[in-house]
Amino acid sequence: MTILILGLVLFFAIHSVRIVAGPFRDAQVAASPGRWKGLYSLVSAVGLGLIIWGWMQYRLMAPQLYDPPAWGRHAAMALVLPAFILLAGANGPVGRIKAAVRHPMLIGIILWSAGHLLANGDQASVLLFGSFLAYAVVDLIAALGRKEPPPVATKPMADLVMVVAGTALYVLFVLFLHRVFFGVSPFG
Repeated sequence: MTILILGLVLFFAIHSVRIVAGPFRDAQVAASPGRWKGLYSLVSAVGLGLIIWGWMQYRLMAPQLYDPPAWGRHAAMALVLPAFILLAGANGPVGRIKAAVRHPMLIGIILWSAGHLLANGDQASVLLFGSFLAYAVVDLIAALGRKEPPPVATKPMADLVMVVAGTALYVLFVLFLHRVFFGVSPFG
């Protein structure tokens, strides 16, 4: 459990700098964008690696906190599809979907983590997915409070690329990659 928690702390600490210390982050980016991106990427990658390793180790012995509902696995699969679509287009050009959603990565993380909480009741999963859900909600509230102008849809094909790429990744994950990477099949 310690490795999982350490990974979560590292990952969310660096991701929360904009929320809790926006002027500090802005100063770092202004002073050296490359240095900030490098540090941000390194800490994120180490944190993510520890999260995955810690979750895979701890889930084998983690106590069950609640029994997921019988329909939880189906709800997870239904929520994760739009999550993948939103994540696939989060850093791409702005189409109608991205313009309407405004923060597709955060909404995608909320859907992904909520779906996984409906399908998993062990303490390792609750720590992992609950942390991501809480972070995404807090960051979304902070992002909406920044009063940035909404993006304007400029690339009509962006929506098609977003849906096709997200759906393809979803199918790949559901059929193969989830079991390969995490040792668990979404089908049980």
